[in-house]
Amino acid sequence: MQQAIGILGTGRMGVRLARMFAAAGRDVILGSRDAARAERIVRALNMANLRPGSYDAALAAPVVLPAIFIRDGLFEQLEMYRERLAGKLYIDITNPFNSDYTDFILPWSTSGAEEIAALLPRTRIVGAFKNVWWEVFDEPLFGGEPSDVYVVSDDPAARREFLCLAEGTPFRYIDAGPLKNARTVERMTLLSGELGQRCGFFPRMNWRLLGSLRRPGAKDALADLIAR
Repeated sequence: MQQAIGILGTGRMGVRLARMFAAAGRDVILGSRDAARAERIVRALNMANLRPGSYDAALAAPVVLPAIFIRDGLFEQLEMYRERLAGKLYIDITNPFNSDYTDFILPWSTSGAEEIAALLPRTRIVGAFKNVWWEVFDEPLFGGEPSDVYVVSDDPAARREFLCLAEGTPFRYIDAGPLKNARTVERMTLLSGELGQRCGFFPRMNWRLLGSLRRPGAKDALADLIAR
């Protein structure tokens, strides 16, 4: 059965994620505190499986993705929604940026994902898209190749459910381990923002993990030479 995704927020990330999931065939409710704004955006996007709604309508979906900054009161809103989010799949895209994106408002010893999990102990949390800047959604391929989305969760079933929802979207999804690894993913995003601005890439930039499997029995010739 097709699961609907309720997206809370009609900013840069919320609208782009709504468009991406709808293009992949998911049913999406784009929720806004301003009903007229959501209706205007959905009408302009003109996608059959994307519809506008209120926050209440988005929260009624079995999968919820809040596109709201922590600095703008996300935690306080989640306190109000705790009961409504119980048992649901929650896709956390947040990074704890300050107002000018130069630092985080949370300490190194935690992450946005872990703080949300603590607030919502009965909700199934998956962190994803934390490393993807908004402009990448407009042109997701780099030289024809997809870049990576690092997926973190303490719930293997929730992770699998998310990956099913993400099928058909233009990214390569990497299992990045438990929720605590969001600390690293979020900090990587802070670093990419700094590097991207310095190099002139910002905000069209993303990571791709590169590597290759070693052949069974392959020898490291350079290590053998050094050991002699």
